[in-house]
Amino acid sequence: MQHKIASLALGTVLALAMASGARADNATPNDIRIGAYFVHFDSTASDITGPYVVPGLNTSINNTTTLYLGYVRRLSRHFAVEFAFGWPPVTHATARGPATVGSVPFNGKEIATVRWLSPTVLFEYDFFSPSARWRPFVGVGVNYTNFYDRQVTPAGDAVSGGPTSLSQPSSIGPAVTAGIRYNLTRRWHIVASYSVAQVNSSLTTDTAGVYRSSHVHFWPNALVLSVGYAFGL
Repeated sequence: MQHKIASLALGTVLALAMASGARADNATPNDIRIGAYFVHFDSTASDITGPYVVPGLNTSINNTTTLYLGYVRRLSRHFAVEFAFGWPPVTHATARGPATVGSVPFNGKEIATVRWLSPTVLFEYDFFSPSARWRPFVGVGVNYTNFYDRQVTPAGDAVSGGPTSLSQPSSIGPAVTAGIRYNLTRRWHIVASYSVAQVNSSLTTDTAGVYRSSHVHFWPNALVLSVGYAFGL
């Protein structure tokens, strides 16, 4: 189902791009942007399951802030494609459940860290004319999230019963955005936007051949504030 949703979103992006027509009039066709990603994880996770697991063990993901880098290719007066990237941040997983598991502290402890790379392609529609000072926009696209540098903390090892490794597969899902651009000059502008992506994955731990898992569904809500420079004409 996840891949069908992503395929539909990608198909929408490509179809709109083909229909958007010629290059923009009175506007430079390329933007580069730099700013800040403020990411809030609206997440849910199933309870951890596996051998020797007591009921009610769960995790939550802490919010994070990272560097935003963007490239926008303008296709016409109103249509553009944005390639959005964030500097790979470290996400911290916190234990949720009973205060202790046996005699080991659990609730509130940081049990794992994961670094992730999450590029997004967005096809956007800009309102008003290219010469307008304010230009609101909306967009739809596809997000790819790859999790790597996965580490279990000493607290996570303790509750698992020994040295533990963590795996987490990548995710592909739809993304949407809405924002506004303020043109300082023909070249320079500032942008504020709010984006939401669908990310579905799972956490699997391995403690000396004992496997435990949890399914994670989260919608990263990203507020982006950036400064951009237009070039190309």
